[in-house]
Amino acid sequence: MAVGKNKRLSKGGGKRGKGKKIVDPYSRKEWYDVVAPGNFAVRKVCKTIVTRTTGTKIASEALKGRVFEVNLADLNKDESQGHRKVRLRVEDVSGKNCLTNFYGMDFTTDKLRSLVKKWQTFIEAHVDVKTLDGYFLRIFAIAFTKKRANTTRKTCYAQTAQIRRIRAKMMSIMIREAPNSELKDLVNKFVPGVIGKEIEKSCSSIYPLQNCFVRKVKVLKT
Repeated sequence: MAVGKNKRLSKGGGKRGKGKKIVDPYSRKEWYDVVAPGNFAVRKVCKTIVTRTTGTKIASEALKGRVFEVNLADLNKDESQGHRKVRLRVEDVSGKNCLTNFYGMDFTTDKLRSLVKKWQTFIEAHVDVKTLDGYFLRIFAIAFTKKRANTTRKTCYAQTAQIRRIRAKMMSIMIREAPNSELKDLVNKFVPGVIGKEIEKSCSSIYPLQNCFVRKVKVLKT
């Protein structure tokens, strides 16, 4: 066989992609600032990266709908709120800023586990509500029984009928608060634990409670 006819035998014939130019993928991307809603002390939360607008692929459209999970302690500069996580969803893009809205809230796993103990009753309730500005939310609340004053009993278990009454009371308080408030006003109630304190106060006549919190909030529909 003549030399040069077979590419595998000829010198350098086996090297593929020799003339290919290596392009850094980050050279086609740009950074955007994620801006939190006005409810929080810190507005600029973090940065996010996206591919630049090319042809029909628009950068702002790729950013819309992204969800960021941020610790509430970082948003409000308050370490005592470090047990809560807040989810923010990109609603709009203005210049190099991604404008977000509240999309949910949750407890950290370590905080939730530290609350669950022996010799007490754990009560949870959840409701689906609609805010004044048309957001559909699912709110989860938790409460724990505590010992009555001047008792020597080791345990503080509530009876089934009492649990049912407490749960009904919890649900009625959550249903009462949401329809009369807009989403931003409702978030302002979640953060300091206003609803949890109201539950503890209202249910004390049924059975003494402690550690009453809104554990989780999910935005179902906007």
